[in-house]
Amino acid sequence: MFDFRIVDRLQKIDEDIQKSQLNYHAKRVLVSKEFAFDAAHHLHNYEGKCKNLHGHTYRVVLGLSGYTDERGIMLDFGDIKEIWKQKIEVYLDHRYLNETLPPMNTTAENIVVWIYERLAETLLDEQRYNGARIEFVRLYETPTSYAEARREWMEIE
Repeated sequence: MFDFRIVDRLQKIDEDIQKSQLNYHAKRVLVSKEFAFDAAHHLHNYEGKCKNLHGHTYRVVLGLSGYTDERGIMLDFGDIKEIWKQKIEVYLDHRYLNETLPPMNTTAENIVVWIYERLAETLLDEQRYNGARIEFVRLYETPTSYAEARREWMEIE
């Protein structure tokens, strides 16, 4: 068991650790970030209560992989949040999805592919993301029900 202690002094770059030591490895890693949004929608050509206008608190999990830079960072969590806020969430949060998304039946299966495509487009456009790629996007419509798009499925078909 460890004893609690306060460090005597903070580690300093170029004194206690060299810049060349910051990146510990050259392996592919996955980082993941989760977001939530509230939206309304209804389904077409569907018999059941979801044919009526209703809402969900959706949860999205983004999984991105790549190689770390000289600092040991693959993709900053703040950058993922910025992409989400500026390129994706504006079309989803507190919106009527049937109106703000491209023409589609607003099923979780269709929305998750749209999110994947928006994210992929942004990563491709921005060179600063150093070859990061999407491994998966998971969209929870309820706490126990989700749809998922994976890289291997999206690139093949």
